[in-house]
Amino acid sequence: MPSAYPLSGSQRSRWVEAHRGPKNRLDPWRPYAFLWEEETGEDGAPVPTATLFLTNRECPYRCLMCDLWQNTLDETVPAGAIPAQIAHALAKMPPARQIKLYNAGSFFDPKAIPPQEYPAIARQVSGFERVIVECHPALLGERCLRFQQMLTGRLEVAVGLETAHPAILERLNKRITVEDFRWAAAFLKKHGIALRVFLLLRPPFLTEREGLEWACRSLDIAFDCGAAVCCVIPTRDGNGAMEALAERGEYAPPSLRSLERAVEYGLRRDGGRVFADLWDIERFYRCVCSPERARRLEQMNRAQRIAPSVCCSCCAEGEDVC
Repeated sequence: MPSAYPLSGSQRSRWVEAHRGPKNRLDPWRPYAFLWEEETGEDGAPVPTATLFLTNRECPYRCLMCDLWQNTLDETVPAGAIPAQIAHALAKMPPARQIKLYNAGSFFDPKAIPPQEYPAIARQVSGFERVIVECHPALLGERCLRFQQMLTGRLEVAVGLETAHPAILERLNKRITVEDFRWAAAFLKKHGIALRVFLLLRPPFLTEREGLEWACRSLDIAFDCGAAVCCVIPTRDGNGAMEALAERGEYAPPSLRSLERAVEYGLRRDGGRVFADLWDIERFYRCVCSPERARRLEQMNRAQRIAPSVCCSCCAEGEDVC
């Protein structure tokens, strides 16, 4: 059996790092990925979106569930590298109305995205109606407001609440509390910055039923704090630490049925848009009905309405098996 997950934060960070594999080899002058997609906007219409995954220095936090470190560097990028990455990606994609600059950490971490690059970045994204970045609550502040002032479009910040379960949030080693999240939401609202929230479905240490319950509670808190968008992410393995927990019986992937229920709950609240994260969704397939369930989730992402339920003769309604 793998060693038990530690109780203290510093020990947890070392435990997480000890279960890692190697990083991918990256070019600091190129984003490690980019894609063009359509995301349903506030008016229900599809919004063409350029999504960039920037190559930069690794996040300083060692979150238990994170696998984004695999596509990060050990050092801060050279001067001019981030603008070069953005230019490279935009030259290869169709026009878009909004842009996501995701950097596997916090955009306002000065060791990841050098603040001296903000003016060049702002010029590159001047044609977009909305600029979406991600940030840990502890790194929100003056740099965020400085970047906002440089933009011609609206700034939106994605914050990973992950779960409103206080004990589980602490064990995720994210180094935030629900109150920290509330502070971040209030800060963004005060300054006219839109809030997007990332939530985990069935993080480690929860049963299937508990995972769904706390996903719904987390949606409540996110929308009560003014979130415009909530993204429900089924908790995945793939970073070494999650596999170690699975061997100890402390983690299992959530079912597609639970993901459907969480999205349904969020849509019924009608507090903002709700999206299921469908990246690599095939890894959650467990039944012949799984592809149809995935299509239903995609339909709800697009329409922002609850779609007709999937009926499956292999699994009883109400059981968390699909």
